[in-house]
Amino acid sequence: MVSIFDLFSIGIGPSSSHTVGPMKAAKLFAERLDSNAELNRVDHIKVELFGSLGATGKGHGTGKAVILGLLGESPELVDVDTVDQMLLKVEQTEELSLLAKKTINFAKTGAIVFHRRKQLPAHSNALSFHAYLDNGKSISATYYSIGGGYIVEEGQENDTSSHNYPYPFENAESLLQRCKESGKSIAAVVSANEQVHCSTRTISQYTQQIWLTMQACVKRGISEEGILPGGLKLARRAPTLNRQLASQRNLSSDPLNVMDWVNLYALAVSEENAGGGRVVTAPTNGAAGIIPAVLHYYHNHVQELDQDSINQFFLTATAIGSLYKTNASISGAEVGCQGEVGVACSMAAAGLVAIFGGNPEQIENAAEIGIEHNLGLTCDPIGGLVQVPCIERNAMGALKAINAARLALRGSGEHKVSLDKAIKTMWETGCDMKSKYKETARGGLAVNIIEC
Repeated sequence: MVSIFDLFSIGIGPSSSHTVGPMKAAKLFAERLDSNAELNRVDHIKVELFGSLGATGKGHGTGKAVILGLLGESPELVDVDTVDQMLLKVEQTEELSLLAKKTINFAKTGAIVFHRRKQLPAHSNALSFHAYLDNGKSISATYYSIGGGYIVEEGQENDTSSHNYPYPFENAESLLQRCKESGKSIAAVVSANEQVHCSTRTISQYTQQIWLTMQACVKRGISEEGILPGGLKLARRAPTLNRQLASQRNLSSDPLNVMDWVNLYALAVSEENAGGGRVVTAPTNGAAGIIPAVLHYYHNHVQELDQDSINQFFLTATAIGSLYKTNASISGAEVGCQGEVGVACSMAAAGLVAIFGGNPEQIENAAEIGIEHNLGLTCDPIGGLVQVPCIERNAMGALKAINAARLALRGSGEHKVSLDKAIKTMWETGCDMKSKYKETARGGLAVNIIEC
């Protein structure tokens, strides 16, 4: 079962699979060298990026993330305001201080190799590290960044041990059955399972932390002006939109005006992510704007969120995200953007129904609607950047989530297509999807739009 502490994590943009995961892998590799007393013997390191990491890693900042990880930085703690300075120092000196302990050679050319059309068989996001020691020996390790910031080392077996969860569930059908048998809500079922590892206080502290991080991200996103990094020269739109809406707050009689605010919240987060700012993976960075936008919609336009509602939203969303993570994928490089924006839309719709007081059946219905109308969504970032169409796609995903929730709340919970069937369909669609539509920037809008 996927924990809330794993599904929602705090990191930096622009991509959970291409930035957060590789940074974690690089740090892990350096820490292994240190723990084996080999760090001080390293002369230089070579990193190879395969599959989608190799094809779009430059636009996604994968090389920068690898450098930061080798320096000892972690996605959740790195100071985003000093990142450029750290990277510039490595570039100018062509040296890198492993874990801030051992200075090694790190050439501009050849230290990081982007294999644009070479892929390892286990997963489309792979990176290999090779440390060359002063005695002529080398140490290598390969990691797979499987989406949402998760990494798996090659040859490492999954943990299949039983944790004796009080309410285990492997699909939506069994989740609803656990709710029916226990009389508990979906959030309460997930909370009980989480308490195998931690206290309710710890859960509340964490949900509060991720909610505060989302709020800070929106606040920064609506105030930061300028051009986003990369070759598209894309201007941030959130600050201008914020000024427009603020000036019209008491003047507009348009009943759909709230849609503009939802767009603002999603754009603010997505632009912060594209600019390398601090975001919450929810469940990925590419889709990080959807859940914050839906939560801000409720908090600012329905009623202020209290701690109980915050817990209920995130625990419910965790249940839904867990189903996708275990039965399909949340990786755009594996199943296309339906696995990122589609899953985030599904999670957000479910969480919103929960805090509106919907029952488990209505929550499952909302989650199904959220993914059903994102099936087949491709991942085709122009220039390999998480900008076009990704930023606007988050705004559309947030609005779809709100509408899915409203449709489900107006119904009884009965519907023709189950969430389990929709998840299965998403996975099968992703398997059938050509690789050029899976975050490689070799198909769709990525090849039909001029980058500059």
